[in-house]
Amino acid sequence: MQIAERRDGRDVVLEHIGTARTEADLAVLVAQARRRLQEGQEALDLEVVGLEDEGVPQRPGLITSKRSALLWQVLTQAYARLGFDAIDDDAFAQLVLARIIEPTSKADSVRVLNEIGVASASLRTMFRALQRAQEHDYRAQIAKACFSHAMTHGDVSLVLYDVTTLYFEAENEDALRKVGYSKERRVDPQIVVGLLVDRHGFPLEIGCFEGNKAETLTIIPIVKQFQARHDIADMVVVADAGMLSSTNLSDLDEAGLRFIVGSRVTKAPKDLESHFRWHGNAFADGQIIDTITPRDQRGTAVKASDPKVKAEPVWDPDVHTKSWRAVWAYSRKRGVRDNATLTLQENKARAVVAGEKAAKAPRFVKTRNGATELDEASLARARNLVGLKGYVTNIDVDLMPASEVIGSYHDLWHVEQSFRMSKTDLAARPIFHHTRDAIEAHLTIVFAALAIARHLQNTTGYSIRKIVTTLRPLQQITVRIAGHDHTAEDPTTPDAQAILDALRASPQ
Repeated sequence: MQIAERRDGRDVVLEHIGTARTEADLAVLVAQARRRLQEGQEALDLEVVGLEDEGVPQRPGLITSKRSALLWQVLTQAYARLGFDAIDDDAFAQLVLARIIEPTSKADSVRVLNEIGVASASLRTMFRALQRAQEHDYRAQIAKACFSHAMTHGDVSLVLYDVTTLYFEAENEDALRKVGYSKERRVDPQIVVGLLVDRHGFPLEIGCFEGNKAETLTIIPIVKQFQARHDIADMVVVADAGMLSSTNLSDLDEAGLRFIVGSRVTKAPKDLESHFRWHGNAFADGQIIDTITPRDQRGTAVKASDPKVKAEPVWDPDVHTKSWRAVWAYSRKRGVRDNATLTLQENKARAVVAGEKAAKAPRFVKTRNGATELDEASLARARNLVGLKGYVTNIDVDLMPASEVIGSYHDLWHVEQSFRMSKTDLAARPIFHHTRDAIEAHLTIVFAALAIARHLQNTTGYSIRKIVTTLRPLQQITVRIAGHDHTAEDPTTPDAQAILDALRASPQ
């Protein structure tokens, strides 16, 4: 704010009053300048607020736009950095990014975009984008871009696989949406979703199956689809014990793929028969036993290690043609946790036997001659196996030592984290679509959003929720004063600057 006069066709500054950063500052400076003006002089027609006491009419500046420019910059740059902008569809991109900002229905995405100052496509165009996603197979383009990114920034020689279920708020089943096994014990129609990620949790492939399909029947289609899409001949597939079936392992092996799959603790007595004979049930914390296990998961056709021999066999695919390599590890911490669980189960079983609780077929309860009794033998066997965790693989020891097998399996938490992100941060469920094409398009949007979220999280070290909540309040505002537009923006916070530094970006 300055006081000036016109001399010889030029403005000459007589006095500098001060600098205003807000409308309130401007109002104070204008009041001071008016008091210093001599009678008869005039001032520029500035619209200010709060000068009623000075006799100046209240004519506030008008905020014409607000925009979360920094958040939108980070998201759109990530979308482009992953190569998703090869899909020339602005409405699809807006649906993906809106889901990251505030996961909601497709119809409500327009509101989300408008609230952050982005001119959104029309609702009809949004729904047409779902159709285009299926017609032009956007998922294939996204999967190829994800693979390219993972090849450049990560490692696809080892991939992690898991499944989850997504439910629908619907009463009736159809060919895809069916009632099936749910870990949350829901009775709503659902679908089974398989997700393949790299060792850091970055998504590579997603697939959709009928809600009543067994988990063990999903891994081979997803892996083969991934293999065919990218022409991969050699990689390691890691999955939990739910994928453990003789058919699955044989199919993976015949496809030239290596695998690491969790084993069921019930297989330990047979796999570790030699150890139990020679060493009893004593284990040292961190002890690892490398042995073999029958390929027939029922364990009836082939013996594992020979209990007459003290040394455990070293798995050789040419010698042990009817066995896989098995690695068993003992953890004292896991043993304490397992014992606590068994104690709770034992107490429940005793309460049922005593008639204190209604019988619902709990563990360690058996029926003999119409009467229930505690299954002491089963309980004793379970106590002997606490703390043990098994892993089955077709990778020989020369290529991967037992400790690396265990470490690779424990990377599965990354895919579990990706599923949690898709269900919570991206609200992939419940699904409100009805046709298979619309459901598949919804999963494509979630797949793309998850890739962006994982990329931003892996790059910055901040969760995607933290990134959004940090950047969304930082707005760029346009104010119209005296017919002129002025731009202002919130100062960058330390957390916001840390995010930008990690992404090698800067405010625009």
